Amino acid sequence: MSHNPVRIVVVYQSLLGIYGDRGNAMVLTQRLRRRGIDAELVMVEPGSPVPTDGAVYLLGGGEDLAQVAAVNAMRADGGIFHALEDGAVLFAVCAGYQIAGNTFTVGDHDEVIEGLGLVDATTRRGPVRAVGEVLSHWTRPDGLEVVLSGFENHGGYTTLGPAARPLARIELGVGNCGDGTEGAVQGQVVCTYPHGPNLVRNPALADWLLEKALGRTLGELPDEQLNEELRVLREQRITVARHSKNLAEDTRWLGARR
Repeated sequence: MSHNPVRIVVVYQSLLGIYGDRGNAMVLTQRLRRRGIDAELVMVEPGSPVPTDGAVYLLGGGEDLAQVAAVNAMRADGGIFHALEDGAVLFAVCAGYQIAGNTFTVGDHDEVIEGLGLVDATTRRGPVRAVGEVLSHWTRPDGLEVVLSGFENHGGYTTLGPAARPLARIELGVGNCGDGTEGAVQGQVVCTYPHGPNLVRNPALADWLLEKALGRTLGELPDEQLNEELRVLREQRITVARHSKNLAEDTRWLGARR
């Protein structure tokens, strides 16, 4: 699969963009451009066809009714299915993660809604809302372990089926459903709960998504000063999360008790 330019596609930001997840697309686009690779950020909304020639597709966070509208529109459009069949990558965050699975629930009566079926996962309302900083451990394809950070805010708890594997192991936070796992990977589909936006906090994950889509290794950005600044900021964020871990755990469930 070749892309000239490489197209990064944000799907239905008006429905799935309440947590600023467009920032993930901006990170991917800029990390390509800083390597001298021509990149285009494409925004597509319901009523317009989802392009099938993208390299990476992004789904973000949204409320119940927006989730249902988005999954119905994507299923009717069909473009994202064709793109994935052609080798594109899907990065789905929070509500986007839930609708990418087999089923999820909405509303006070937990109505079960059929998802896109792109990842073997089911989501049901959890016992308490998961809100707070998240740290998890992701093992890259080369075997190197990377700490991922973010902020989770979700009431749905997701259980993976046998066809999917967790993206990472939880150190701090709830993650998928309190079982010690976070996110999911199945083929070209990568899902996660934390916002941040996620890829702003986790450049190694951003590069891995691009490498999966392009089918080649990218290496470090050719800007040593920027790489060092990002490394220091990441370490500071992770250190703060770890040092405030007890406070975070004590306050994590306050929103659910009100």
